[in-house]
Amino acid sequence: MENTENTRPTVERSQQLPIVGISAGDPNGIGYEIIIKGLSHPHIFEICRPVVYGNLNVLRQHQKTLGEDWQKVPFQVVRSAKEAQDGKVSIVTCYPDNTPIRIGKSTAEGGSASYASLKQACDDLEAGLLDTLVTAPINKENIQSENFKFSGHTEYLTSRFAEEGKDSLMMMVSDQMKIALVCNHVPIAKVPSFISNERILRKLHTLESTLEQDFAIRKPRIAVLALNPHAGDNGLIGQEEQTIIAPAVRQAREEGVLAFGPYSADGFFGSGKYTQFDAILAMYHDQGLIPFKSLDMDGVNYTAGLHIIRTSPDHGTAYDLAGKDMASYESFVHALCMSLDLKRRRTEYLELTANPLPIKEPQPEKREHREFKGFNPAEARREREERIAAERAARAEANAQND
Repeated sequence: MENTENTRPTVERSQQLPIVGISAGDPNGIGYEIIIKGLSHPHIFEICRPVVYGNLNVLRQHQKTLGEDWQKVPFQVVRSAKEAQDGKVSIVTCYPDNTPIRIGKSTAEGGSASYASLKQACDDLEAGLLDTLVTAPINKENIQSENFKFSGHTEYLTSRFAEEGKDSLMMMVSDQMKIALVCNHVPIAKVPSFISNERILRKLHTLESTLEQDFAIRKPRIAVLALNPHAGDNGLIGQEEQTIIAPAVRQAREEGVLAFGPYSADGFFGSGKYTQFDAILAMYHDQGLIPFKSLDMDGVNYTAGLHIIRTSPDHGTAYDLAGKDMASYESFVHALCMSLDLKRRRTEYLELTANPLPIKEPQPEKREHREFKGFNPAEARREREERIAAERAARAEANAQND
C-alpha cells in the first residue's frame, strides 16, 4: 500500500522513552520464552517501553516452564500502546485466553494467533503509536490464510509499508558482516528467473542508502556475489555473471554506488574477503545466510528500505526447544537494541539533511566595460620610454651634484 510523508499519520507524544512493539509470533514456539527472558534484562527499561502483542494468559503458560530467574518481569495488560508506561512490559491482547496452546507443535490456531498479533502491531506502527517493531518468529506454513498469503515477515511488511516505486531489502546484520539478498524466500529452482539487471540495481541503491541513513556509513563499499560456481568461469558454467550481474555492477558504479564484483561466494567467504567491505549483496537466501549464521547465530534480521523500523531475531520458531527453558534470547535482545539504534541514526540523518542550503553555481565576475577611443599603442610605448629616460637623467644629475 502507498504510504507517503504527506499522508502518514503522526501522533504527538511527550519526550518519554521510545515505545518498541513486539509481536509474539507463534505461541507454540520459543517466541514467548525469548521475550520473557529478553525483557528481564536489567537495562531494557532504561532504553524503551516494550509493548507485547499477544496474550498474557499464554505468556504465563510459557513463564511456568522457565526457572525462577524469569518470574519477576512486571507485566500489565493495556488496551493500546498509548497506555505504555516506563518500567513495565505492556501487553495488548490480540487473541482469546482460551486459544489452544500445544507448546512445541505447529497448529492452525497457532498460525491464526501469529497473524493476529502481527496485524495489530503493524496497525499501531502505521498509526504512529510505536517507534519500532520487533517480530518474534512465525511458522511460514501455518500462518497462511486468506489474510496472509506471503512467504514471510519481509514480504508482508513490504506489502503494507513500501512506498510507491521503492523496494524493501532483507538484510542480516551482526558485528562480523552485513549481508542483503536479491531474492528472499524463493525456491532455489526459481532463483535464476529473479536475477535481473534492474532488480540488482534497485537492491544496490536501497542497500547504499540504508547503510548511509541507518548505519551512518559514508560512501559504503558493497561486494556483489556471483550466482554460479566460480562466478561462471567466463561463461563455462553459467552466463548470468557476464550478461546480468557484472553489467549491473558497472552501471551501479556509473551511478555513484561503490559496488564491486561479482565474487565467487566460496572464495569470498573462505579467504575472509568479506571483512574488506561494509556490506554484501548475495543473490539468494542460503548463499547469504549460511555463511552469516556460521559466523554468528545471534545476528539480527532487518527489513531495510521501508519508512518504518522492523527487526527480528535471526532464527525460527524452534519447536524442538520450546517449553524446555533452553532457548537463547541474545538475538532477540540484539534485535530490540538495534531497532532503537537504527531509529536514532535515521532520525539524526533526516534532521541533518532536511532543508539543505541551495547550492548556487559561481557566476563570472561582472566588470565595467571600458572603451579606449583613439588609443595608439606605439605612441603610448614611446611616451613611456621618454618618461623613464627623463627620470633616469634627473637621478644622474642629482647624484653628480651630491658628489
